[in-house]
Amino acid sequence: MSNLPQEKPQNYSDRDVREFFNRYFTKTLTFPSNQIDAVVGFFEKRGFDNTAAVSTAIVLLEQAKLDDINAFKLLDTLKGLSDVELSRVVAQVLNYNRPRCSSLGFQRTNQRNTSEQRNIAP
Repeated sequence: MSNLPQEKPQNYSDRDVREFFNRYFTKTLTFPSNQIDAVVGFFEKRGFDNTAAVSTAIVLLEQAKLDDINAFKLLDTLKGLSDVELSRVVAQVLNYNRPRCSSLGFQRTNQRNTSEQRNIAP
């Protein structure tokens, strides 16, 4: 006897109906494995953790497919960015795909030219 809840039988008569309606308003997107591996590998090579690389890759692949952009062309564009620029682009794409009440951000440092401030008399 166990205090864990008993597993429900696998042969539900309504299982197919539930699965259908759970995915009714979501469009399923499929990607070739070579595109997924290439995008995940790109982000892992740039210092992303495996989980973060997979999550970011899926969001970017979904956005690329919706915008009708080739994934490899997207990677070629991202290769030219520095780490800071890449982080900003990824944050913007992730924010676009998140609810408005939750967003990612980054901090910009204010670069003041102190030589110009010295020359201004109060």
